[in-house]
Amino acid sequence: MKLWDKGYTINNLVEKFTVGNDRILDLKLAEFDIAGNKAHAKMLHKIGLLTADELAGIEQVLEEILEEVKAGTFQIDENFEDVHSKIEYVLTQKLGETGKKIHTARSRNDQVLVDLHLFFKSEIEQIKKHIDALFKTLTGLADKYQHVIMPGYTHTQVAMPSSFGLWFSAYAETFIDDVILLNAVYEIADQNPLGSAAGYGSSFPIDRDLTTEELKFKYLKINSIAAQMSRGKLEKSLAFAIASTAGTLSKLANDIILFMSQNFNFLTFPKELTTGSSIMPHKKNPDVFELIRAKANKLQALPNEIILITNNLTTGYHRDFQLLKETVFPAVESVKEILSVADFMLNHIQINESIMQNEIYDMIYSVELVNELVQKGMSFREAYQKVGAQIQEGTYQPLKELKHTHKGSLGNLALDEIKEKYRKVNKAESEQR
Repeated sequence: MKLWDKGYTINNLVEKFTVGNDRILDLKLAEFDIAGNKAHAKMLHKIGLLTADELAGIEQVLEEILEEVKAGTFQIDENFEDVHSKIEYVLTQKLGETGKKIHTARSRNDQVLVDLHLFFKSEIEQIKKHIDALFKTLTGLADKYQHVIMPGYTHTQVAMPSSFGLWFSAYAETFIDDVILLNAVYEIADQNPLGSAAGYGSSFPIDRDLTTEELKFKYLKINSIAAQMSRGKLEKSLAFAIASTAGTLSKLANDIILFMSQNFNFLTFPKELTTGSSIMPHKKNPDVFELIRAKANKLQALPNEIILITNNLTTGYHRDFQLLKETVFPAVESVKEILSVADFMLNHIQINESIMQNEIYDMIYSVELVNELVQKGMSFREAYQKVGAQIQEGTYQPLKELKHTHKGSLGNLALDEIKEKYRKVNKAESEQR
């Protein structure tokens, strides 16, 4: 069944090419398409296009389909282009003429938009749950290892004292930025496009405020053309948020890969969580984090891929948009998987707490000595030159007593404030809903 069927058979090659992977991908949209159908049916009843009995019949069948979706038995076979045509077919088969009325005052264009807006709202909530778990793991590790000193680097050169607490909490706070972006995308998705039809509205006296309330959207996407223009723009917005999250994960993975090498030996993992070499029996390879890095870097290409698909399309629907599902849906699953695996691995991390005993890190304390001289009355430039001369002459003696007290330093992580900042960001998003 095709929603646009006009009584003739389309060429098999053309049909296969144009349908693409929608039958598989649309299974993810089924529950949201059912929700859209319910809201639309209630609205059609309110404006007198469905009787109370017809509405009750439609709602009952939609509930039956929803049960199949939840049970994992709902399928979209080759007779159907997508989830929309399958659900309408079931309604028609079971309700006859009543089922045929469900598409009144609606286009497949605004159907898929509703599904995507609801789906992305749901998926953003899931992504944030994974970030929440990882945030708690990172802040827990920061608290546990806040006094364990490690080298800090600039230009990949030993620079200044850092700590594992400072390092872990840096990533925890960086994920707050990613949550802020996800919240912004949620706000964009939280707009009801239903009623825009093919992009130019309808001559039926539809009630778009009713469907907005029924579908629990915060806003109505008022202008019908603007509603259709959200196709592609919404996916692109989500892609940037996913890419941002992936960027944080990629950097974290790269740090861990470097710090796990024998040259650094800052940290390791149980042998059961690493892999070996086919010829080198001593190897404990960080394959999990190498794949996290690669998968995260792949996700960072997502915005560009969407831009290239949608860029310079004129106003109105284009079939190009169909390819966005193939791009975005796997990316959503991938970022959730990466977050989950990263959290699992970090819960098993093993820290080397005696790193700084190695004399190669003695130079890391040079700034501490400069600051000590300044606090005793010497100008900074003079103190800098004096310590520099000691280093050149080989008379430098590291001052290993650290006195970092300002907020956000290794001596004052302000973890409670980072947690409160994170809580406020999450609370602001939940209040929007």
